Amino acid sequence: MRCLTSRRCAYPLSHSCIKCFLANPTKTEPVKNEKRSHPLATLPTKKKNRSKLLLLPFLGLLVAAVPVRENYFELSKQLEIMNALFRELNIFYVDEIQPGALMETGIDAMVSSLDPYTIYYPESRVEDLRFMSTGEYGGIGASIQMMGGRHLFIDVLPEFPAAKAGIKIGDELTAVDGMRLADVEEDLIPEMLQGASGTEVEVGFIRNATKTEESVVMKRAKIKLPAVPYRTVLRDSTGYVALSAFTRGSSFELRQAIRYLRDSVGMKQLVVDLRGNGGGLLQESISIVNLFIGKGEEVVSTRGKTEEWEKSYSTMADALLPDLPIAVLIDGMSASASEIVSGTLQDLDRAIIVGQESFGKGLVQQSKQLAYGTKLKVTVAKYYTPSGRCIQRLDYGGNRGEDGSARAVADSLIEVFYTRNGRPVVDGKGVQPDVPTPLPPLGYVLEGLYESGTLFDFANAWTAQRDSIASPEAFALTEADWMEFVGFTEANAATQYESQTSIMWEQLKEVAEDEEVYTLDPDAFEQLEVALQPNIVRDLQEFREQIQMSLEEEIIMRYYLQDGVFQWSLPRDSTVSTAIQMLNSGQYEMILAGTE
Repeated sequence: MRCLTSRRCAYPLSHSCIKCFLANPTKTEPVKNEKRSHPLATLPTKKKNRSKLLLLPFLGLLVAAVPVRENYFELSKQLEIMNALFRELNIFYVDEIQPGALMETGIDAMVSSLDPYTIYYPESRVEDLRFMSTGEYGGIGASIQMMGGRHLFIDVLPEFPAAKAGIKIGDELTAVDGMRLADVEEDLIPEMLQGASGTEVEVGFIRNATKTEESVVMKRAKIKLPAVPYRTVLRDSTGYVALSAFTRGSSFELRQAIRYLRDSVGMKQLVVDLRGNGGGLLQESISIVNLFIGKGEEVVSTRGKTEEWEKSYSTMADALLPDLPIAVLIDGMSASASEIVSGTLQDLDRAIIVGQESFGKGLVQQSKQLAYGTKLKVTVAKYYTPSGRCIQRLDYGGNRGEDGSARAVADSLIEVFYTRNGRPVVDGKGVQPDVPTPLPPLGYVLEGLYESGTLFDFANAWTAQRDSIASPEAFALTEADWMEFVGFTEANAATQYESQTSIMWEQLKEVAEDEEVYTLDPDAFEQLEVALQPNIVRDLQEFREQIQMSLEEEIIMRYYLQDGVFQWSLPRDSTVSTAIQMLNSGQYEMILAGTE
């Protein structure tokens, strides 16, 4: 099944894709203060007292100690209550309880009441936290997902154990180390495939469109996911680089990609694609800004509860591309470090921002070591771009909705700030694009085809009958292929989709029957009900363009993997086309100058 947030997403992490993992604001490794050396990364400096820089290694102790001193009695009181409650439950509750599971439930409830980014990691999940920082894990280089009662491989990375063993997208995983998956909880299966590099794992699987089970023993490898999954030169000597994550070393990868495009293929302007990028390490975002902004410019500042979090981060090296025209692409899943890069380049009038409004995450997290190998990722500060704005959209410290959800920053509290050239920008609403582009709607029929697995299953069946297809740039389904898909969808019992209109109609019908309005003209109601019933042939034709594009992408992924999807999609990408048009026209300079 293809990712619904970014159709080019094809990275594995357990049973979901890495791009979703990093883009999902509840799972991503948000901006993090990682104190390490980096050729382009700045050292944090105190705004008020630079002489205290040597105290930074002990920052975790300082942050933890100050609130304890100020609230010692209340803290001690609540800990005593918690301890007494836990003890009494363990002794007297009528059924046997699992102390570890019970305490973890309480901890999860505690941190979830704060914000989605403050997360407790038991020892069994600490590896997830490391992965978000490094983009590395030990495994076979494939992703699985439960679809139609089967555990199917949905992504396979080239040059890694799964691909070398001949496993392909659409194959079914049946056993791991001799254990049938029917006897295993779904959430545990990815952990069975992962493990230390060099260790062996036996995988049982059934190839797509066959019924014969095979078994293969693989050696797990260190899987390092590229932060730059694709780079190329598009028309008009426009360089294009996709950046999928801000993991350790991503700025180096981006630098190498840019050097290649500049020195080997002669690019004259650059598009940096941050769509779907959920962020990552703070130092990497600073280093990436430094590729385009020269030495001594403030990139971001942070403010927290204590004075120690009053920091400013600036560029430390000469820019790699100080003058090259740049367009940065963002969307609603661009968050955290992606917003630092796009917001800072916008504030300094160094690049135009094209796409949709970003996610709006202006919070900083830091990892804290707890007892027995557990960890806490805790929100410690907010960050601010050079103009002084904080793009945080939700106010987690304010009044909550009736369901406990955080509310958006009130419009009355939104402030206007100004870029270096005097262009107005606002806080509290993510990064607003300079050139907005519409997001193609995901129709309810296409969404249903994704969720029911119909697209995935047809692509499996279609590719099982063909050894090869045309190149990604030239590939397109024929009319015969489309009719084959229509027939497959009609015959597929799993195909399901429902429009919001149908859902609301059922509610309206119940009210109309209760109020006896239905009896006034039952024929009219019945005609409307018939019109709202799914009609596969009609509905597929109505949404054919977006469905066929998604289907072609599914098929290309099976033959050419991620690179092929990029080659196929970029010429069809309206946001990329808009960015190139802006870079080629005088509008680029006019936007940055604030004279458009």
